[in-house]
Amino acid sequence: MRKLLLPLLLFSVVAISALAQNHSSEFGAQSDNDSYLGGGSDRYYTDGLFLFYRHALDVKTSATLKNKVLGFEVGQKIFNPYGGNIVSVLQVDRPFAGYLYAGANLNFLHTDESNLKVGVQVGIIGPASGAKEAQTWVHKNFGFYTPSGWEYQIRNNLQLNLSADYNKLLGRGDFFIENTKADATLATYANLGTGFAGVGIGALLRAGKVNQLFNSASTQSTTIADKNFTPANKHEFFVYLKPMLNVVAYDATIQGGLFQGTDPTGVEIRKTPERIIASSMVGLTYTTNRWVFDAAATFRSKDIDQLAYRRHQWGSVTALYRFN
Repeated sequence: MRKLLLPLLLFSVVAISALAQNHSSEFGAQSDNDSYLGGGSDRYYTDGLFLFYRHALDVKTSATLKNKVLGFEVGQKIFNPYGGNIVSVLQVDRPFAGYLYAGANLNFLHTDESNLKVGVQVGIIGPASGAKEAQTWVHKNFGFYTPSGWEYQIRNNLQLNLSADYNKLLGRGDFFIENTKADATLATYANLGTGFAGVGIGALLRAGKVNQLFNSASTQSTTIADKNFTPANKHEFFVYLKPMLNVVAYDATIQGGLFQGTDPTGVEIRKTPERIIASSMVGLTYTTNRWVFDAAATFRSKDIDQLAYRRHQWGSVTALYRFN
C-alpha cells in the first residue's frame, strides 16, 4: 500500500495542475504615457496608472452565459496643455486636469461570444486628484524639467460615473499563417455620469492565436471559473486594431464640474470639447499560463478645436498575473 502512495501523490499533483490551467483570479497594472511613443512630450492625455483585480464567478447554472468576471480597479489620469511647462494662461490650449478614481465592474460573457460589461467609478477631479504632485515627482526623480502652470487646473469636484461596454463577434476565419485565425468584433460603449458622458462605436480586428471572446485578454476575461474548459489556444498571441468613433456629451477634465459654477477667482481654465472624435488603437497581446502582457499605441483626433496639435497619441503597457 505504501508503494502506491508516491505514484498516487504524483498523479494528484499532475491532475490538480492540469485542472488549474484555467485560473479564477488575476492582478496587474497598466501604465499609459505619451513618451512611450518616443515623442518626448507631456501633451494632452500625458499619463495614466491603473491597478486591476479580477475574479471569475461561477456560471454553471446558466445555459447561455459562459463566463462572468467581477473586476475592481483604481487609477489616475493626468492631462496637460500642449506642454507641461506653461508660463502664460494664453498657452493653455487644453486645461490642466487630474482624475483619481476607484471602480468596480461586472462582465457577462456569453457562449455566442458577445459580452456586456457594466461598471461604476467614484472619484475626484482637481488638485485633490494628486495629478500635479505625481507629475512633479516623476519629473524630479527622472531628471526632467519642473512642471509649471498647474495653478490653472480644473477645480476639485466629486465624480460618479457609470459605464457599459458591449461587444459581439461578427466573424472568424483562417489567417494566412498556419494554426492562426483572424476575426472581427463589433465594439461599443456608453458613459453616463457627472464627469464623463458619451457613446462610441467601432470594431476590434485581431489576427494570430486568438481565443473565444468569453475567455480572452481582448475582453478582460482570461480568468474563468470553469476548470473543465479548454481554450482554443493555450497561449494567446495576436496583433489587433481597434478604430472607434466617439461622441462626447461631457468631459469634466475639459469642462470642469458638471454642477459647478464659474471659478470666482478666474484662475480655472475651462474649454469646450469637440463632440465627434476619431481614435484608433493598435497593439500586441501575449498570454502564458500565468501572465497576460499587452502593448498598444492609441492615436486620437483633437479633443478641443483650439488645440495647437491636430491629434495626440500615447502608448500603453499592461501586465497581469493569474492565480487561484
